[in-house]
Amino acid sequence: TIVCESEEVAKKVKSQALVVVRPMYLSPPIHGASIVTTILKNSDMYKDWTIELKGMVNRILSTRQQLYEAIQARGTPGDWSHIIKQIGMFSFTGLNEKQVRLIAKEYHIYMTYNGRISIAGLSSKTVPQLADAIHAAVTRIA
Repeated sequence: TIVCESEEVAKKVKSQALVVVRPMYLSPPIHGASIVTTILKNSDMYKDWTIELKGMVNRILSTRQQLYEAIQARGTPGDWSHIIKQIGMFSFTGLNEKQVRLIAKEYHIYMTYNGRISIAGLSSKTVPQLADAIHAAVTRIA
């Protein structure tokens, strides 16, 4: 959002912003694609990449397991198995908007209002804090 002194100025600013932004979306930078091409064409780089990727996948799986176990250990009501059944860097926690807002306000842990949180952004040190927050939200707000 850009605030302008008048609608006329806003139209001019928008037209100039579109001139700058449009090429970024219609012709994205090629640098990322060049990196991928280099890695995929070089067997040593590809091997290193697959090892690193497997490490990242394993870390996310481990973090999911830690979160699930931490929630279970607190006796948090509900079935939390979806946390370990889901795959990927994000998880839908099943929390509602009121619960999410409570967690943000009291624990300063942020996620989308539909309860989606970045598992990749967690660490073994932050998992217990999130489990505490989830437990508090679920037991205090239905």
